[in-house]
Amino acid sequence: MISGQHFIAGQWVGEPLPENAAFNPMQNTTLPWHFAEAGMDELALVTKEAQAAFLSYRHLPANQRADFLEQIAQELEHRRDSIVHTFVQESALAEARAQMELGRTCNQLRLFASELRHPEADCVVPAMPERQPLPRPALRLRKLPLGPVVVFAASNFPLAFSVAGGDTTAALAAGCPVIVKAHNAHPATSELAAQAIAAAAANTAMPKGVFALVHARQHAFSEALIQHPAIKAVAFTGSEQLGMHFQRLIWQRPQPIPFFGELGSQNPLFVLPGYLAQQGESFAQQLAQSVLNGCGQFCTRPALVFIPAGSTTLINLLQQYFSAAPAGAMLTPKIAAHYRHGCQELLQSHAARLLAQGQGNEEGCHTLPRLFISSLACFLTKAELQNEIFGPATVLIEYETTTQLQELALQLPGQLTATLFATEQEFAAQQALLQNLELLCGRMIFAQMPTGVEVCPAMQHGGPFPASTDSRFTAVGSRSIDRFLRPVCYQNFPE
Repeated sequence: MISGQHFIAGQWVGEPLPENAAFNPMQNTTLPWHFAEAGMDELALVTKEAQAAFLSYRHLPANQRADFLEQIAQELEHRRDSIVHTFVQESALAEARAQMELGRTCNQLRLFASELRHPEADCVVPAMPERQPLPRPALRLRKLPLGPVVVFAASNFPLAFSVAGGDTTAALAAGCPVIVKAHNAHPATSELAAQAIAAAAANTAMPKGVFALVHARQHAFSEALIQHPAIKAVAFTGSEQLGMHFQRLIWQRPQPIPFFGELGSQNPLFVLPGYLAQQGESFAQQLAQSVLNGCGQFCTRPALVFIPAGSTTLINLLQQYFSAAPAGAMLTPKIAAHYRHGCQELLQSHAARLLAQGQGNEEGCHTLPRLFISSLACFLTKAELQNEIFGPATVLIEYETTTQLQELALQLPGQLTATLFATEQEFAAQQALLQNLELLCGRMIFAQMPTGVEVCPAMQHGGPFPASTDSRFTAVGSRSIDRFLRPVCYQNFPE
């Protein structure tokens, strides 16, 4: 069922290499699937076919693209058992998580199909030939697809932000062919999703280069791919270091292109004293679940929690939750190593104190949950606290007054989310804090944890840098299609 090959120009091609094996993070062992490695031959073919497909795909009626997206959802559901089984083996995430992601992925596809069947009308300004002193021409504003798009599959969402995920769906809905670079953490799951897209493309008579999947563990291929002149946009979810490397390469192109990167977020969470006095026990339970769920590998987990100084009861409750939590398997050995290094660096810098850590051993992909504490004064002077530690850890930051929070909100880097827990009376009194927070993030949340992102027209998943490289756009929800469209005005054209 798993070929280990690339999917290019409607064909499965390439020779799997023994050293490119899939990995089981729960068992810390390789899996019996091996994968090809893309090189310059694959680069030439995949870009040529995507460019050729764009010439016809962009002209297809919206209803035909909707049929394609709906067919992908059906093909994914048809392969549910094998996808879920493989997802769990490659990610160490629970089967319930795999089922949830598959459902979300299919819902995304159907949401965009529905949007295509009820398109937004062009903006039309009629001519006014009699207007003085100058006549007005007829004007029509339309949106056109950019061209072939490269999507880098994310490590932490093997389905919803991967091969058939939101970036791919939005680009295909816009009329753009898509080349997906599979993530090395889940290559077999990626191939199964690609098989579903390939079957859907064949069943709906799509151009053969409308979708491609390539495997490449070496950065050289990815670098050459995003610099190829056929590519007109790139979507990336990953580290700030790699994302900015790709951004610089794109700036060096003779013709730079849009780069939509989601690079990091600590999702600060602010708890006010009145709320904590009334809802402290419930809040502690919700926070621990939000941080520890999925071994802390959500881009929206709260990594910084600002609490009133002297919140002894809350601290004791959180210590109990984190101390009882078992070691968990992260997605890859590399991600686990980065997590452990980040925690150790934080301790060695004396920027924070360790309050609690989970039960078990740390080896391979397995890591221990950790709870840290620091002061606001230390936070403002220690750069280590500003660095994201991706994984099952959070830092409690003690503040003295809410006025300090207002000033802090203007100093934090850009975030995907910012959350306020307050009573109704505190909420009414904190308008200055709220006004500062809305400058900080793409999604403001009141009295709910930030993990969990609704896929709908009202969602904004993005924010000021480094949360995203272009805060004007969302990576989740039906408006994410706007990343892959550009406006064109037609003047004095006949109707």
